[in-house]
Amino acid sequence: LERDAQRLAALLESARAQSRMGAVPVRWRSTPQGFAFEGLPDANLPTTWLNNDVMAVSQDSVLLGPEPIIAPQRVRLFMRTQPERSLQVGTDGIRPFAVQAEAATAP
Repeated sequence: LERDAQRLAALLESARAQSRMGAVPVRWRSTPQGFAFEGLPDANLPTTWLNNDVMAVSQDSVLLGPEPIIAPQRVRLFMRTQPERSLQVGTDGIRPFAVQAEAATAP
């Protein structure tokens, strides 16, 4: 779970940078098979989790740009087999996406 959370934070930051450089809106969303980045024309970013047991929950899709300051956003990752254990990846809108304290609630 930790590896997927760290990887997601890095991928979100990469897509955020590409959004700003290309001046195009980019969204991240969870899918049944993993996740998707929408708006990057030639993105070669991964779309699956390292661990097939990982799932993501967010209130909406995550808007990554192109504006330099975005709204605070959060994605919660958890394991299907251990839903009580979760990690959050988020940003306050100014700082980079990072893994945040573990949540103690089930999905």
